[in-house]
Amino acid sequence: MTPRKTLSLVALTVAGTLALSACGGGEKAGDAAAPAPVNASVAKAESRELPQRIELSGTVEAGKSAMVSSRVMAAVVAVPVKEGDLVAQGQLLVEIDPQTAKGQESQARGALAQAKAGFALAERNWQRFQALQKSGSASELEADMARMQYEQAKGAVEQATGAVEAASSVARESRVVAPFAGRVARKMVDPGDLAAPGRPLVMVESTAGRRLVLSVPESVAVASRLKSGALLPVSLDAMPGATLQGRVVEMSAGADPASHSFTARVEVSGAQVPTGVTGRALLETGRRTAVVVPAAAVLRQGAMSLVVVKDEEGKARTRAVTLGTRDGDLVEVLSGLKGGEDVLVGLAQAPADGAPVNASSEVVP
Repeated sequence: MTPRKTLSLVALTVAGTLALSACGGGEKAGDAAAPAPVNASVAKAESRELPQRIELSGTVEAGKSAMVSSRVMAAVVAVPVKEGDLVAQGQLLVEIDPQTAKGQESQARGALAQAKAGFALAERNWQRFQALQKSGSASELEADMARMQYEQAKGAVEQATGAVEAASSVARESRVVAPFAGRVARKMVDPGDLAAPGRPLVMVESTAGRRLVLSVPESVAVASRLKSGALLPVSLDAMPGATLQGRVVEMSAGADPASHSFTARVEVSGAQVPTGVTGRALLETGRRTAVVVPAAAVLRQGAMSLVVVKDEEGKARTRAVTLGTRDGDLVEVLSGLKGGEDVLVGLAQAPADGAPVNASSEVVP
């Protein structure tokens, strides 16, 4: 046999072997490409009536707060508290030099003593003129003059008594005390500063009770008819993941001319947070129709939200969806579903597209 014929025979043998291998390998590749069945529970994507809500932002304030000042004008002697201190009702906050106030009180008491002496003289003189008038020894004009002096002296005593009480009240304010139990929020004076009537010295806030101050647009306030006593769900940034119950305790009678908004104060129960933190409240403004699925039907893949649907042939089809608000165990689907689809619940990851679905049970949303 010639070398040329030998090479041709070898080539034919190799080609036949490859053809047989390709036929057998094609059947195995087809078997491996068939997706594995998916075992999952099935739920319906339903159209439901959901509340239409708007989110209102605000800041937290104390249930009670007081900017403490004094009517005494004198130098500050001592400030025994600092910001953040807890104080009891009646505890000393600021001590002011009492000498000026005591001097004013002494002057008022001296004026009262003079008024009482003048009143005693006028009273005796009036009594004498009454007796003289009865005996005809004093004219009616003299008696009237004596009575006028008596009434003037009596009024002077009452006036001086009021001045003493006012001076004593001011003198007592040389010791500025906490009006209620709470925490020192701000300290605005130090020893040596001048205290003056109306000048804030210390700000005290209650430790119990928190209110969320909301700015409500006028259109929302009018449409929702928000009023005192309304209940609102509240979330605070200082308490992530917690939904608290809020109750409107104050509602402004009119809108602010500059911002065209109403101010609502919402009392938040169970909120042990500092003042000034931000929070939000959800206000229901109506109802709307939305498609909802169980939250367990949503899969996360990076920044995408996925839902696996069982089609009419019983096969799994993965769809990208846009989610809205969550209401309990249900989540709103804004796009990707139209309602009525069968969705798979409880999957750990999205299955292969076209995989057969073995529905183990049906979940009722």
